[in-house]
Amino acid sequence: MTGRLDIAKEQVALAFGPKIAKRLGAFDDGTLYVSAGGWAELAAWLVDFVVYLLCAGIGFVVFAVATRNSAIPDSAPLLTLLGLMIGVPVLYGLFFGNGRVLGAALTGTRLVRVKDGGRIGASACWAMFVRTVLFPLLLVAMVISGSGGVGSLRRLSIDDEATRQLHAAGFPPLARQEGSNA
Repeated sequence: MTGRLDIAKEQVALAFGPKIAKRLGAFDDGTLYVSAGGWAELAAWLVDFVVYLLCAGIGFVVFAVATRNSAIPDSAPLLTLLGLMIGVPVLYGLFFGNGRVLGAALTGTRLVRVKDGGRIGASACWAMFVRTVLFPLLLVAMVISGSGGVGSLRRLSIDDEATRQLHAAGFPPLARQEGSNA
């Protein structure tokens, strides 16, 4: 499929320019997409991370104010903070089923499944937890260990508008190009 992708990149470069062609990719099913730029992905993540921190902070302040005159166990604030660290991304992820929350909406990106470019749906809660809690921990671990990231990719960010324009221009999936029977 790499040869077909190179041909598609040449065609896209003629139609949309080399910047778009450089970011062209294909989902596992052969459908073409334009990946989000690195800065757009970082900005989307940063916005979502800030929203996460603000919501968790607000939740903790509300807890502290609501229980300031109560006799609560010493472990309650820690348990509340842990609950907010897990609960806030899960709740924020409920709004993420279509791949767009505040960060993605502001940057024009969308998080989609690598398999076919479809909505991430019910796994959005897990995806948001990974983006806001586990990803920062992974970055810290990678910096400390000095290693690069390794693993399987299940979701990726696409440039929503450029991908729509690509499909509107009639670029066919790679599996169907050049006489392929797939």
